[in-house]
Amino acid sequence: MADWLHWPGRLWRVFATALAFVCFGIGGLLLWLVVFPLQTLLLRDAARRQHAARAVVQAVFRLFVGWMRLLGLIRYEVHGIEKLQRRGLLILANHPTLIDVAFLIGLVPNASCVVKATLADHPCTRGPVRATGYICNNPGSDLLLACIDTLAAGSNLIIFPEGTRSRPGQALKMQRGAAQIALRGGLDITPVRIHCEPLGLYKGQPWWTVAKRPLRFTIEVGDDLPSAAVLQAAGGEHGRAARRLTESLIQFFSEPVRSPKTVTKGSHASAGT
Repeated sequence: MADWLHWPGRLWRVFATALAFVCFGIGGLLLWLVVFPLQTLLLRDAARRQHAARAVVQAVFRLFVGWMRLLGLIRYEVHGIEKLQRRGLLILANHPTLIDVAFLIGLVPNASCVVKATLADHPCTRGPVRATGYICNNPGSDLLLACIDTLAAGSNLIIFPEGTRSRPGQALKMQRGAAQIALRGGLDITPVRIHCEPLGLYKGQPWWTVAKRPLRFTIEVGDDLPSAAVLQAAGGEHGRAARRLTESLIQFFSEPVRSPKTVTKGSHASAGT
């Protein structure tokens, strides 16, 4: 098909992308200025207030993903979603696109995550980050202990071990801090593989550079990786065990996504097509 035939769709997706992110920014401001102050007035207990704030953010992210689908920007399907409906999960995911966190927080109840410290001061994100108790990666802070504590309290913690979005064509590079959290906290890892075809909203791509067709996301929740078994196999050496866990994650994230025909019996597929 001639390339010029794609231009009407591309022009719409440029406009729709701008509209989606403007709505996202406005939503973040409303949460900060209206919703969370109201919660502070109505809920005096800090733990209940934080849990309520996380529920609001989960609903907002689900709405945002649905809004992008309605605008014709994305399609998606989720496999193994039932594995995320537990407590105290350490969820590690690859990070190919800008909206990965919206998908995951929208899918995971009572979710916390590790975020850039700058998000706690940005007008569009400071409200959600502070109200939900998300963990900021401040230099010098005891990040590992904070992560273990939030998991012990029953929160589900989402971390992108790459530390930032992937760069197309480059090999995956994972930081070992997430594996150390699993090992020192005695926690299994719930890995989540995110695939986007065609790739868009990746690191270094201008937001107005859209693909010829809507982005199709496939999100797969893998079986838990047992950190205790890896630590035992490594002779109790945390450094060696962290390397092995990180290598297992890289292998999982690098595998091709399953087609719907290969979804195993008992797994749940949720499609937003």
